[in-house]
Amino acid sequence: MNGKLVRDKIPSIMEANGQQADIRILGEAEYMRALQEKLKEEVREYLEDRTLEELADILEVVYALAAAEGYTKEDLHQACQQKREKRGGFAERIYLAGTREKA
Repeated sequence: MNGKLVRDKIPSIMEANGQQADIRILGEAEYMRALQEKLKEEVREYLEDRTLEELADILEVVYALAAAEGYTKEDLHQACQQKREKRGGFAERIYLAGTREKA
């Protein structure tokens, strides 16, 4: 796939800046693949820059993936909360170095 998935207002912003945006609307399967690639891109950018804006970009892609799968933001947040209640979060910074059988 040439090009990349961009936010909805990017073509308008480009045109306002004197650039011609050549766009097309993706089909469902193509959109899912593009979202997955976009998630990888945004994670790479966060790992390089570690800014709040890059975290926000990741979250925006995750919301779009959830919507594409038929879930709402609320569904996603509820699933996150349920998982946190069942298995915990990451606040305690626990690192599993390995496992072994109890003696």
